[in-house]
Amino acid sequence: MKEVLEFLKSNKPFYLATMDGDQARVRPLGFVMEYDGKIFFGVGNHKNVYRQLKASPKVEISGTDPESNWVRITGRAVFDERPEVIEAAFTAMPQLKNIYNDPKAFQIAPFYLADAEAGFFDMKGGARTVKP
Repeated sequence: MKEVLEFLKSNKPFYLATMDGDQARVRPLGFVMEYDGKIFFGVGNHKNVYRQLKASPKVEISGTDPESNWVRITGRAVFDERPEVIEAAFTAMPQLKNIYNDPKAFQIAPFYLADAEAGFFDMKGGARTVKP
C-alpha cells in the first residue's frame, strides 16, 4: 500500500476511470490519503462522478511519473462518508475545506477501493502486481 500511495502522492494528477451507462469517463484527481489502513480518494457528492461510482463502482485509477513508469489500480469503490474520514481528508488536504465546507451543499465523498489490485509498469515492458 505504501508504495502505491507514495507513487500517487508524488505524481499528480492521476486519473480515475468510471462507467456512465455504456460510456467510459476519465477525469483527473489530486486527492489521496491513507486512513485506517486504506488508500482513500475523494469526489464531490454533487458531481456526475459520484453518481457514476454509486451506479457502477468498478473503477481504475492510473498515474504516471516523469520517467514514464505508471501504476494502474483496479477495484470497487466503497464510500465511507463518516465525519472522521471527512475530517481526515480536510487534514490531509486543507484546501478541500474551502470547496466542501457547506453541510447543505457540496460535500466531499471519500472512498477506498475494495478488492484492489495495483500493477506497476514501465516502457520496457516490465510489470509487477501488488496489493494496495
